[in-house]
Amino acid sequence: MKSVLIRTDASVAMGIGHVMRCLTVAELLRDHGCEVTFMMGQLPGNLIEFVKAKGFLVVQKIQPADVCIIDHYGIDEAWERSIRAEVKKIVVIDDLANRRHDCDVLIDQNMVPNFESRYDSLVPDHCQRVLGSTYLIMREEFIRERQSIRVRDGQVGNLLIFMGGSDPTNETMKVLDALVGSKFSKVDVVVGASNVRKQEIEVMCADAGYAFHCQIDYLASLMGKADFSIGAGGSTTWERCYVGLPSSSTVVADNQLIATETAAGLGAVWNLGWHEEVTVDTYKELIQSLRVKQYEWKRMSKRGIKLTESSRLNPWIDYILELME
Repeated sequence: MKSVLIRTDASVAMGIGHVMRCLTVAELLRDHGCEVTFMMGQLPGNLIEFVKAKGFLVVQKIQPADVCIIDHYGIDEAWERSIRAEVKKIVVIDDLANRRHDCDVLIDQNMVPNFESRYDSLVPDHCQRVLGSTYLIMREEFIRERQSIRVRDGQVGNLLIFMGGSDPTNETMKVLDALVGSKFSKVDVVVGASNVRKQEIEVMCADAGYAFHCQIDYLASLMGKADFSIGAGGSTTWERCYVGLPSSSTVVADNQLIATETAAGLGAVWNLGWHEEVTVDTYKELIQSLRVKQYEWKRMSKRGIKLTESSRLNPWIDYILELME
């Protein structure tokens, strides 16, 4: 049995996107007969117990492996070189293109300007580069939702709010304040376990009659039922596109800026801008516009689906499996 070590982290500060993405990778590799172990730090807001509940061993020190997969903004070629004696091959999942890597495969699922060449000077010549939105790392729930995707007419009755797992800039509460006085058929509010305000948000949702969801594994289903989503940048932008859900994105971290601007330029998302400049009034204006921009939301839905088309499901996994042959 081939062994895979996944190095990633979650915390109150960095959010949970890396770990959730790595769980998708881990589950698919396990389905292909691999033994997968996670290496994670014991940080405030970590998801170690959540990963264990999914059936994976979690360690804090490097372990020998056939392949080490790294999804971590704090790691570069120095650490990657230091583990070469313990692991046979290295795969890096990145979207920043801001540091050098010593890896055999690099995966970046984002569609950004010069995405095909921006790693040229950052990885070894032998490194296979797996780049662009045709290589989205998609959980099974999203694939099922895509297969039964509905045609949206642009009317907004059901609203989904998900500002990322930890929501460090408190966008969720801004949106809830902006929603006061608005009427929708249903409002679903999703938070992660690492959101430090989740209990307060739950109380606000109960008072307003909104459905509250914490650390769920059915986000794709909620996206499929929603007519519009108020969200953050990052990987969930492409998940929303994948299931044809028109949405807004608030940029809550530096690494989200380019991808969000690119997606907006392609007509796949409504970019509200940098979080410090996005106020309750900004969200109020967006909410008021939802019922009058039906054509725009309908067009956005179609554009997102088109941008995330691929000839097969999760083709990036082939590059990892080939390393172990």
